[in-house]
Amino acid sequence: MSRLFIFVFLAILAAGLFPQNGFAQDALATSPFDVEQASRAYIDTLTGDALEKSNSYFEGGYWLIFWGAVVGFLVDFLILQSRFSKRFRDWAERVTTRKWLQPGLYALPYTIAGFFLALPWSIYTDFFREKQYDLMSQSFGAWISEQMIGIVISLIIFPLLLMAIFAVIRRAPKTWWIWGTGIISIFLFIGMLLGPVFISPLFNEYKEMEAGPMRDRIVAMAAEYDIPADHIYVFDQSKQHKRISANVSGVGPTIRISLNDNLLERTDPEEVAAVMGHELGHYVLGHTWRSILVLASIMAIGLFIVAKLAPRLIAKHGVRWGVRDLSDPAAIPLLSIILTVYFFAATPALNSLIRVNESDADLFGLNSAKEPDGFAKVAMRLSEYRKIEPGAIEEMLFFDHPSGATRVRMAMQWKADNVEQPTMTKPGKLEKD
Repeated sequence: MSRLFIFVFLAILAAGLFPQNGFAQDALATSPFDVEQASRAYIDTLTGDALEKSNSYFEGGYWLIFWGAVVGFLVDFLILQSRFSKRFRDWAERVTTRKWLQPGLYALPYTIAGFFLALPWSIYTDFFREKQYDLMSQSFGAWISEQMIGIVISLIIFPLLLMAIFAVIRRAPKTWWIWGTGIISIFLFIGMLLGPVFISPLFNEYKEMEAGPMRDRIVAMAAEYDIPADHIYVFDQSKQHKRISANVSGVGPTIRISLNDNLLERTDPEEVAAVMGHELGHYVLGHTWRSILVLASIMAIGLFIVAKLAPRLIAKHGVRWGVRDLSDPAAIPLLSIILTVYFFAATPALNSLIRVNESDADLFGLNSAKEPDGFAKVAMRLSEYRKIEPGAIEEMLFFDHPSGATRVRMAMQWKADNVEQPTMTKPGKLEKD
């Protein structure tokens, strides 16, 4: 079930990331404009060690998907097999006789135990590996401090989620997975509503963007689509990493436009406009609501599998584990194991569903910002942490955003279709900032 919380938490905090490399631009080549030639002019700026490093980092991530699932599986299996799960349940029952509260109490030692058992893996993947590829700006002390903030948030939200789900397991043992899907959808909505106001500021400082031409342009772009732009925030993400990012987050009264400081400091105005056009596209195209629907559908299938498989496993091994039945909080690691395997198997489908949204937002951003070369530059900046030109099957399986090459070609095709007498741009070499 810890996989369930991570799924919800990442969905709440997710935002598009655009990393940065310095980008010089040379003179314009002569017509006629050829889409493939114009695309290759950008794509081929990534060569040598930079290309090798980009490919190495991203391809290594393929294995992290597998080993991350293995680690999650082993952590929950250890808690279950060692009967620590039974001890956590017994402790909760000693503290209170209220059935509705026991899953919430169980969640406290379970979350802490899972965090520390998986911590060595997290330190390697999220800190040392990022440092190895020069993507991390934080010291270890600052990084671990943020992990502590994250675990505190987990200790507040996860117990509430478990109490709600186990309440429907007790009251609707045959259809609980349907009601559970609804509960998770509500948590997603509340998280998207409150996350920008209460969670994001725990990790970064948000300040109003200073007045100037760039802010004016963002306000004008937002006004064209009736997007609230009374508050545009800049947050200090450079203290954590070098990637550039922006987002339109929140729901209803908490909607806000945010840019990280890397975006403003490391890109040209046309690139900022291209990024903001993409992010505004997510809002206008209703991707928040579409994402909730898609994520809820994926979760419904996962919970259905849990509802069918978990009782059989408990009947066969429950005595050894100290698990009574599906409504027993001690079954939580088993539910988490099943969901971990399910989410691993569903990774390509989930990536493809997200990638469709991102591609739609890309096209919207091109139509909104009308900066095809700015968009191509930003797409190339993805090369710092994402393989620039994967094969078609590779992109389908492992990419949750269109690859840089795909995005560059989209930008150049848009330029050919929408710019009168388009010229061939000859970009310079990518140089690391």
